[in-house]
Amino acid sequence: MPSPLDLLTRPAREPIRRWVLQAFPRADTGSLDYDHPHGDPGLFGPHGATWRVHADFPGMLAGGLAALTLQTLHPRALAGVWDHSNFRGDLIGRLRRTTAFVGGTTYAPRAQAEALIEHVRQIHGHITGHDEDGRPYAADDPADLLTWVHVSEAYCFLQGYRRYGHIAMPADAADRYYDEVRRIAEALGAREVPACEREVADYFRRIQPELAFTERSRVVLGLLAQVRLPVPAAGLSRDLFLFAGPHALLPDWALALLGHTPWQRRQARLAAHALWSVAPVFRAALQDGIASRACRRMDVAPKQLQHWG
Repeated sequence: MPSPLDLLTRPAREPIRRWVLQAFPRADTGSLDYDHPHGDPGLFGPHGATWRVHADFPGMLAGGLAALTLQTLHPRALAGVWDHSNFRGDLIGRLRRTTAFVGGTTYAPRAQAEALIEHVRQIHGHITGHDEDGRPYAADDPADLLTWVHVSEAYCFLQGYRRYGHIAMPADAADRYYDEVRRIAEALGAREVPACEREVADYFRRIQPELAFTERSRVVLGLLAQVRLPVPAAGLSRDLFLFAGPHALLPDWALALLGHTPWQRRQARLAAHALWSVAPVFRAALQDGIASRACRRMDVAPKQLQHWG
């Protein structure tokens, strides 16, 4: 017999599913085959932390927007985006490509996930230049930009899951997650990647003196604030996720650098509550996603990802 929550959310599932697929179409996965070969666990497998954290769409989208915002505070990382990305004309495309990479490296079979990583490694090799102050940067710098991009993303994805996932995490789950996902950063060439919450906190303390809110930060975040998601009520959807993401998930020191106002923080609390309330509807609407397909490849019930072992 369907649960009361199942009956309440059923009418909204198909519209939400259509909206999500319009914004992040499955075609972006390219030639990835999430169904074969049978029994291939990929880089992580269904019993780890990463499959659980990355299966939560509201937390991942809010966390992804928070990570993008946080990354604008690193002048050299931002210079690489500024010089080598078409974000000005296709910010949605950039978000889609990032989403496809995270999904592929999380859930695709091992050989395909490793091929994705190698493709990105090759791209990084061509991304070099100088930031606004004339300091050189290279996207494949193992001790600097690679680690920064990875840590900011992992931190924000985890915060998004904690805030909107509706699933209590065991005490060691965060450390397990950080220890797992550092494999991707290391495969891309990063070194000394934080492997637990304590190390992530230490890393943020060390790097804060290098961070700044610059004119380029303002321009990129201004574009993000105006982006139109290809879904009904695009402005409302954008504002909900922007306030429930960067404004609600980033640490206080980052919000201070960004100059977030008391009004923005109040809006963030309201948006976070709203997204937390509708998160189960998103989860119910997206039961046929790549996480579910990967689970079936491993002969594991997708609902297992809603529980921690």
